[in-house]
Amino acid sequence: MGLFQELLGSNHLATLEFFVVGLRDVSESATDEQELLYNASVLAHYAQVSVDTDDELSTPADLSAIYDRFVAQPDALRDSAIMEAAGAQCLLLAGFFEEQMRRRHNIRWYAQMGAGFYRRAAAREEAAGKAQLLECIASRFELWRQRHARLNRELRDLRYKLSPPPHS
Repeated sequence: MGLFQELLGSNHLATLEFFVVGLRDVSESATDEQELLYNASVLAHYAQVSVDTDDELSTPADLSAIYDRFVAQPDALRDSAIMEAAGAQCLLLAGFFEEQMRRRHNIRWYAQMGAGFYRRAAAREEAAGKAQLLECIASRFELWRQRHARLNRELRDLRYKLSPPPHS
């Protein structure tokens, strides 16, 4: 079972590296390394978190869950970390899962809401460097959202380009 687990298993560092490389590949222009790492860490985090966990940091099933969790209950937005999580979830679902969400949700509206969450997180963040990063993510939210969506499409198309291993 060890070899099987090794083939299918993934740790956080390997997952992060996977998304760093992927985002770098779909970024057509020079990209701020800190923003790239942040976005890759968002994707890596949610790739490893269950949708069955019931807290602010769990992976939401769809954009309606973000609305219910953070907009319909504004008292949930009590600090910078929670607002950052709300922004990250909007980025994940409106970006990486754009094609799945587009049928039922207004992607532009959720993207604007996600950028707003990041702006409010930046305003409440005590660490100046982190606040600056969050503000950068907010101001370039649409650019990163599009990169996430492009990465998803490329990964989905990649399955058609991979050849199965030869039979022995």
